Amino acid sequence: MAATVPAPAAPPAVAPLALARLSRIGFLTLPNYSAIALVNALEACRMANYVSLTEDYRWAVVTLDGAPVVASNGLSMSPTVRLADAGPLDLLFVCGGVSVRHGVDRKLSDALRRLARRGVALGGLCTGTFALAEAGLLDGYRAAIHWENLTAIREEFSSVAFTEELFVVDRERLTCTGGVAPLELMLTLIEARHGKPVAAKVSDQFMVERPRAGGDRQPLPLPSRIEHLHPALARAARMMDAAIERPLTVAEVAAGVGMSPRQLERLFRRHLGTSPAEFSLGRRLVHARELLRQTPMSVTDVGLACGFQTAAHFSTAYRRHFGRSPREERATP
Repeated sequence: MAATVPAPAAPPAVAPLALARLSRIGFLTLPNYSAIALVNALEACRMANYVSLTEDYRWAVVTLDGAPVVASNGLSMSPTVRLADAGPLDLLFVCGGVSVRHGVDRKLSDALRRLARRGVALGGLCTGTFALAEAGLLDGYRAAIHWENLTAIREEFSSVAFTEELFVVDRERLTCTGGVAPLELMLTLIEARHGKPVAAKVSDQFMVERPRAGGDRQPLPLPSRIEHLHPALARAARMMDAAIERPLTVAEVAAGVGMSPRQLERLFRRHLGTSPAEFSLGRRLVHARELLRQTPMSVTDVGLACGFQTAAHFSTAYRRHFGRSPREERATP
């Protein structure tokens, strides 16, 4: 009898003591970073010091050259110091936002790799996760990123297990979505260092009634008109979105929501004025537009990733839906 090959072990979870040591934190801001993501994380450190009557957490806002960069809201954070002058760090968060790809270059990747070799824990806030993936520092890790970039980055970095979770702590990598989720990630670190009472006091100060855990999924939006129209409609739409590369037939979707194909057709017609097949095609084309705008994938590869068997079919459908070809979309600033 052939020997059974054991399944590969899951990556070890970070122990509380490992999280508890992360008290010297740098926030590396990229051009057009999300101010709300940065401030939520930074303010959690300040408040933890305030309620614990300590100065445990120390932080610095840094850039590679020390010059402040402008956030997506048009403001900049000051004072900002050069990364090399920030002193010893336990953790560096890369803070991303709009057009993150334009702020990531070889100089940044090299700096992040040097920190990783020195044992500094690395994190990403909002789209800052992209910088870590581009530097090859997330290969073999689970990671989180804002839902708007999730589908595109999954196509580009197949060696990273991107999840739909709010934040992920996988060994020495801490990645987080945007908005208020960085506050909830920091509450996890604060609890590991100071215990639940201090984390609860921080939550109370910020009037956070129920902090979400890292395992909670970030809300992945469907068009707002769908969510509240009919439960089966929303389930069908989510099934279609999960099968972009190999589109499901109407019969497969209907079976998945416990309906006959005719009932599903009537449901879509009544609430959305379109057929399930037409709706699915529209969602695939919207996904294709995200890939064209956010990744360097070729037009042909984008079409294949969105379930189109030929480039001609993809181009025709795209032009009919958006009024311009995929190549014209790629050339649009």
